[in-house]
Amino acid sequence: MAGYIFQAPAKINICLHVCGRRPDGYHDLGMIMQRISLCDRIEVCLADQPGVRVVCPGLPLGPGEENVAARAAERMLRLSGKGFGVEIGIEKKIPVAAGLGGGSSDAAAVLLALNDMLDLHLGRETLMREAAGIGADVPFFLFRHSAWATGIGDVLTPFPLPSVWYLLVNPGLAVSTAWVYGNFGLTSPGPVAKMPGFPKTAEDLIRLLHNDLESVTISRYPLLAEIKELLLANGAIGALMSGSGPTVFGVFLQEAAARQASASLAAGNPDWRLFVVEPIDNC
Repeated sequence: MAGYIFQAPAKINICLHVCGRRPDGYHDLGMIMQRISLCDRIEVCLADQPGVRVVCPGLPLGPGEENVAARAAERMLRLSGKGFGVEIGIEKKIPVAAGLGGGSSDAAAVLLALNDMLDLHLGRETLMREAAGIGADVPFFLFRHSAWATGIGDVLTPFPLPSVWYLLVNPGLAVSTAWVYGNFGLTSPGPVAKMPGFPKTAEDLIRLLHNDLESVTISRYPLLAEIKELLLANGAIGALMSGSGPTVFGVFLQEAAARQASASLAAGNPDWRLFVVEPIDNC
């Protein structure tokens, strides 16, 4: 059967505030999230043989419930009541366990594909409710806008951002999100996160840069603080760790400046993965 092909974009967190721990084990958050032009390629096909099969060349993925893309497919198959199977091919460009939401974005692409392929005709709001049961970041990738995110990251409000360029630096470490949150020293509830005013300029954007989780990840991986300093020394007007890390991004006013910084950092650090990207919205 013919398949659907989707580009599944990564995200960065312009800010991330941890406001408290919930009874369900999650944390209440206040975040600004931005999709970027670094994408996985996802191909989804229906199969006559029941079950879900995920193939990701060069990267071992756990079967069934251990893989978020597979969970998305299983949820849609249950909703359809049909006896098809699903085959998912993932061409990874987004680093794994990197604070960039790659797995959640892949799952969102699977939901969109199977909504059409299985003739479910679910609206965006319904799909987003289903997505929240798969992973906290999955609804954001169905939202298709930069967003102010609260709750566990699933309560989303459009949040327009100025146009800039980003240089992502991933030093090749794999950081467990569960470990970072488990070691975050929230001894008492923080203030309720309030949506900031919309930034109109790049300088406004820089003033929003903040990540409560940085102190946890950097305490274990001091290299990330060095990467922030390198980005600033190479022309970034601001730098921040995304999500639970370890990817760090620098903010640049021009693509040429971001590419020049990328070349400079790559020359001295051949094992790092560097990506010059731009924001994407409404696509």
